[in-house]
Order: sequence, then C-alpha cells, then structure tokens
Amino acid sequence: MHRATSIAAAAAAVLAAGTMIALAGNTSAAPRSIINADLSSNWYGAAAYVMPLDNNPPDLPTVMAATGQKTFELAFVLSDGGCSAAWGGTSEVSSDTTVANMISSVRSAGGDVSVSFGGYGGTKLGQVCGSASATAAAEQAVIDKYSLKAVDFDLEEPEYENTTDIDYEIGAAQILQQNNPGLYVSITTAGTTSGTGYFGQNVLNTAKSMGFTPNNFSIMPFDGGFSGASSQTSALDAFHALLENTFGWDSATAYAHEGFSGMNGRSDSGEYFYQSDFQTVLNYAESNGLSRFTFWSVNRDRECNPPDNNGTTSGVCSSVTQSDWDFTKYTAEFGGATPPTTSPTTTTTTTTTTTTTTPPSGSCSAAAWSSTTTYVAGNQVTYNGHLWTANQWNYNEVPGGASGAWNDNGAC
Repeated sequence: MHRATSIAAAAAAVLAAGTMIALAGNTSAAPRSIINADLSSNWYGAAAYVMPLDNNPPDLPTVMAATGQKTFELAFVLSDGGCSAAWGGTSEVSSDTTVANMISSVRSAGGDVSVSFGGYGGTKLGQVCGSASATAAAEQAVIDKYSLKAVDFDLEEPEYENTTDIDYEIGAAQILQQNNPGLYVSITTAGTTSGTGYFGQNVLNTAKSMGFTPNNFSIMPFDGGFSGASSQTSALDAFHALLENTFGWDSATAYAHEGFSGMNGRSDSGEYFYQSDFQTVLNYAESNGLSRFTFWSVNRDRECNPPDNNGTTSGVCSSVTQSDWDFTKYTAEFGGATPPTTSPTTTTTTTTTTTTTTPPSGSCSAAAWSSTTTYVAGNQVTYNGHLWTANQWNYNEVPGGASGAWNDNGAC
C-alpha cells in the first residue's frame, strides 16, 4: 500500500509515513501499568495514525478536544541503518525529545499512544537485525523509551515479500507480547478485494505456525482498486473468511481479531473515501465486533486549498470537502466517545457554538437537485434547504445519501 510514498511526493519528502509524564527531558520509562490505565483495549484499536515529525503534524490535544479521540498510532519507526530504532529511519529514538513531548501532551490530556513499526518503504528493523530476538530487543527499547502499552506492526512492501524478514517481525511481536504482559499488539498488512494477497496470507500462516495470536490482524482496503465503502466491507468479509480458515476460528472469534485501517479522502491511487464511507465501515465494524478501526492519517484530516487539491493526493490534507478532524470523529466513536457536534473555537476562551438545522427564510440561489440531471464535480444544487456541491460525477444520487457524492455546504 503506497500511503507512505506517493503521498510524500506531494509534500516533496518520503511520506511513511520523551519526556515521560513526570518531567520534561526525563527519558526513563514509567511503568506501563500506571499510564492512563483506564483506557480500554478498544481505544488502542481506535488509535488513528499520525506522523509525529513530518507532514505538518497537528497539535494532538487540540484534536482530542475537538473529537473526543483519546489515542494515536505514531508512525513509523524504522531502522537507523543498523539494528537501532529511528523515526522515519533518520531520527534516533534513543535521543528523541520531540516525540516524547508529544506523547506527554497526549497523556496529560487523558489519552495515550501506540507506536507503529514498519510502513511502506524504508528499511525495517526485521530486515537488518538478523534474528527475531535482536529485532525484538531493538523494538523493546522503543517500548521502554516511551513506556508503551500498545504497538503496531505495519507489514508492507517490500519487507513482507521476504519470508525471512516476516519470520523475524512476527517472531519479535511474539517476544514483545510475552515480555510485556498486557501489551496491545496489532498486525497490519495489505488489503485486496480478496481480503489480502499471497504475502498477507503468509503473514497469517507465519503467525499460526509460531502459535502467535495478536490482538488483531488488520487490512488496508485502499490503493488496490477499491471504490467506496461497499468494496471495503466486501474485502473485510473475505478477510474474515481467511481468518476463520487459517486459524480454525468460529465467526465471532475471527471478527474479534479483525481490524480495518482505511485512508481518508483521496488515496494514493486516486480512490475516494468520504465521510459517508467511513460511517458505513464503522457501522460494519461495530455491528460485527471488529477489534480495530483506524485510518491514515490525522495529518491529512483537514481540507485542502482548493478542497480537491487540484485532483492530487496530499500528506497534509484529504483532497475532499470537510471540516477539520471529520474523519477522526469516526475512530473516536469506535473507541467509545461521543464526538462533539461542533468544533472548539481557536481562541483561548471556551465557546459553545450551536448550529441550527432550520434554514433561514428565502431560497437558495443554486438550482434544485434533479434526479434526471447528470452532475460533475463542482456542480452546486439546493436540496431540503441546503446548498450541496458535487464531489464526483453522479446521476440520480440524492444529496446526503449513502453514495457520498455530495458535500453539504450548510443551510442556505
């Protein structure tokens, strides 16, 4: 999945993508058991991906206040060229203070983080450390540095095409699980219309052969010929069957170990996933009892200028019409929050804004929507007292419907 590379091209950099609680600059590890112990595993399954050092990272406490989100998946930790961990392969974890400060701010706001090893491109620890135990030791240093209660293994190209590297990564995940009681471990790999492909199936087979069961196996159903939520839920159905068949699990057990990792707005390959698509997949995840619902990325959960970003994918905005943090509200709901209906103001004072759903008197200037008219992106219509803008070609698709073809600009 190309979420780490082609998005970066738009930002002219490779897109992959501590202080502890006590004192700034203190890099000693606080016991994991005392860090926001009230967060449930569902919250770690709802951790939304963030690049902490690239792509204009947002202020995470601000995102938390605006959405109810409590957890974030910080990405990605790679090899520094040897068997030591570095953010993006360039910023040594051992000497880091920037990410540590970010983690401290999240924890001070009542949340927590997970850290993701891997991603698309770059050199992974499993490729250079030479064994599962050495890989685990390098990754354990990250857990200790940030006092982590959750980690993710994002197994993508080119690493997941090398069976030895996957043996080391899955073996390391098992060692970390054994050595850190209660550690939340997710395994993320490619999604296809068949659930996952040959190399994704090898990830499952390797875990089975080792007797390793993480909290979940997640697929990324984007950048592979997907179109909207229905194609994603179909892939999740297929992946569910693969989990049943590989591990001999019944349906409920398979769902309880299955996860979804989406991409908001325009994907690397030009697919589009709107707010309505996220809602549909969230409904699927909650109704079937999936254990993870996340997306790439919070850095992108903002509107571009212009909103469609001239038909290109960006690492810092979604390329669809939205309000800030629209997509993060779906992970917040999965985690157990009720997202605010309005965003906090950007001033230092606290203001409560009430949005009326009753349109003012008078009529909208745009023509009324017609079921017999063909619309293209940018066309505007009025419907039910609101102004709507088409974000794609559509015909007989009602504004506000499940297709997500229209963006609501509000009451006229």
